[in-house]
Amino acid sequence: MNSEVESWDALHWNSRKRYRSSVMKNKQEESDLWSEERRFWESGCTCICGADEAGAGPLAGPVYAAAVILPPGRLIPGLNDSKKLTARQREILFDQICAEAQAYAVASVDEQTIDVIDILNARIRAMDEAIRQLVPKPDFALIDGNRDHGSRCSIAIPHALLVKGDSRSANIAAASVLAKVSRDHYMERLSEKYPEYGFGQHKGYGTKQHYAALDRCGPCPAHRRSFLVKWEARRSECKKVDG
Repeated sequence: MNSEVESWDALHWNSRKRYRSSVMKNKQEESDLWSEERRFWESGCTCICGADEAGAGPLAGPVYAAAVILPPGRLIPGLNDSKKLTARQREILFDQICAEAQAYAVASVDEQTIDVIDILNARIRAMDEAIRQLVPKPDFALIDGNRDHGSRCSIAIPHALLVKGDSRSANIAAASVLAKVSRDHYMERLSEKYPEYGFGQHKGYGTKQHYAALDRCGPCPAHRRSFLVKWEARRSECKKVDG
C-alpha cells in the first residue's frame, strides 16, 4: 500500500515538475521574443515593425503578408511562430493582436501576379505593401526570411532579415499569425466558390486530395500555373501512354 502511495506521489510530483518546466519555457520564449527589437532600439531605431508572409508554397491562392507594430515590450501570452500553433490558438491570438497592436496591416498578391513576377518577388511585394499601410510609419522593419537579393521588388524602409524570425521577434511572430489566419479565411471563402478542390481543408497546398482534384477537374483560375509545371508534365506523359 505504501509503495502505491509513494508511486502515486512520485507520478504527481513529476507531472507538476513537467508542467512548471513547460510554463517556464513558454515564459522564457515569450520574453526572448523581444531580444531582436531590443538590439535595434539600442542602435537608435524608435518605431520597429515586424513583417511576415503566409502561402508561399501552395499550388493555389494568393500569398498574404502582414506587418505589425506591438507596444514595446508587450508580452501576448502564447504568441509564437504561427506554424507552431493550432488553428484555434491562431484565431484567439489574431483577435488579441488586432486589439493590442499599435498598428497592423494585411496585404496580398494574387495568383496571376505570382505567375508573372515569381513567388520571391510576390512575397516581398506583399510585405512591402503591408508595411506601407502602417500608421504610425515605422522607421525600421524586421523581416522574416533569409534573402531578398535578386528580387525586383524591395522593402521601402531600412530593414533586417531574420532567419526563423517568427520565433525570434514578437512583431514578426504577430505578423505571422495575422498573415496565416487572413489567408486561411480567404481560402475557406474560395472553397465556397470552387468546392470541388477542397481549398478549405488543405488551403491550396499540394496534398493527395488536392492533386486528385486536379487530376479529376483540371486547374481553376485560383491555381498558380507556374506551380503546376510538374503536374502538367506528368499529365501529358499519362496522356501519351494512354494514347
